[in-house]
Amino acid sequence: MDHSADASGLLEDSDIESQKERVVTEEEWLQKWEMGNIGFHKEQGHPLLQKYLDVLLNGRSGLRIFFPLCGKAVEMKWLADMGHSVVGVEVSEQAVKEFFSEHSLPYCEEPVPEISGAKMFQSTSGNISLYCCSIYDLSSSIVGKFDGVWDRGALVAVNPCDRQRYASLMINLVEKNSSYLLVTVSYDPNKHKGPPFYVPESEIQSLFGTCCEIKCLEKVDDFSERHRQWGLDYFLEVLYILKFVA
Repeated sequence: MDHSADASGLLEDSDIESQKERVVTEEEWLQKWEMGNIGFHKEQGHPLLQKYLDVLLNGRSGLRIFFPLCGKAVEMKWLADMGHSVVGVEVSEQAVKEFFSEHSLPYCEEPVPEISGAKMFQSTSGNISLYCCSIYDLSSSIVGKFDGVWDRGALVAVNPCDRQRYASLMINLVEKNSSYLLVTVSYDPNKHKGPPFYVPESEIQSLFGTCCEIKCLEKVDDFSERHRQWGLDYFLEVLYILKFVA
């Protein structure tokens, strides 16, 4: 099927009101992990990060890289092994512990004084730190600022009503001259309520366009039987690079 209409942006003005009021609670996300309903997790890592890693790193080494809503993303280990410092945030303690156990990484666990009930899990090597809490409880005073961001399954998982809050936080967490790889998804939002939610390019421009340069790098057909069961007939992943300029 030809999805050139979507690729050319004709979906931009379509009716996405069907998702506007959709809210997924923290409890629902925790239940997804408890039930093993984590079809969003990629055990082999994400091919788009592997392909565009040089765009994220931009010739730099020893970066601080942020994984919002990280789950147990295997790319965190991959980047840490390259010498980068990785920080993630995830509401599910189960996901965080599974990350360390599945990679046989020893870790320590400690409370986060600034955030009631939050925990920080850190590899004993010190180069992977995962915060178990709501992302909205974080600030640069707690986690510092980052040179790079890998946002896959994060912006598209945030409730539509919280996107502006999320974007404002991300903007405050990045250094000048940082690189932010953002993966969104594109499908007919009238046929699936989300998550993941459909986020058009026009909204990315409105969320981030005032403080960074935005470029679409690639659109990939990621349609699978899972998406067919959702009632969809196409499903694209769309990769952007957000370059925060000094």
